[in-house]
Amino acid sequence: MNIRIIAIGKLKEKYWREAVAEYSKRLGAYCSLEIVELKESPLRANPSPADEEAVKTAEGEDILRHIGKGDYAITLEIKGKPLSSEQLASRIADLALEGKSTIDFIIGGSLGLSADVSKRADFKLSFSAMTFPHQMMRVILLEQIYRSFKINRNETYHK
Repeated sequence: MNIRIIAIGKLKEKYWREAVAEYSKRLGAYCSLEIVELKESPLRANPSPADEEAVKTAEGEDILRHIGKGDYAITLEIKGKPLSSEQLASRIADLALEGKSTIDFIIGGSLGLSADVSKRADFKLSFSAMTFPHQMMRVILLEQIYRSFKINRNETYHK
C-alpha cells in the first residue's frame, strides 16, 4: 500500500522533523510512504476574509495537483468524522481489500482547507474538535497510521 501525506508547510523545528523521521522509518516495514510538503501561501498582516479565502484557494489548488485520480483522499478536518484507532485501522484494511493502492492524507495550512479540497475528499477525518498546529498534526497522523498497521497485523504496540 502507498501512503501519501500531503501537507501545507514545512516542519521548522528539529523535534518535529525527528519525530516524523522516526515514524517514517517504522512505517517502511508496512507501506510505501511519501510526504509531500507544499509551500504556504503568503498572507499579509491583518488579512481580510477575502485574503484568507484567496490563500486557502491557492493552497487548495496546489494540494489538488498532488492527488492522483485513483487515489483515496482523506482530509483532516475538524468537522470530519471521528474514528477510534481500531476504526482507522479497519478503514485502511478495507481500502486495501477494495484495491485502493494509494491513500492520500491531506493536512491543510493554518487557515484550513479550501472548499474544493474538502469536496474532493473521499473521507473527512477528525482527530478532535480541537485545533492542533499542522506540524504537530503530521506527527499524530503518522503515529496513528503506524498504529493502524500494527493493529491490522495483530502486533504488539496498541494497548
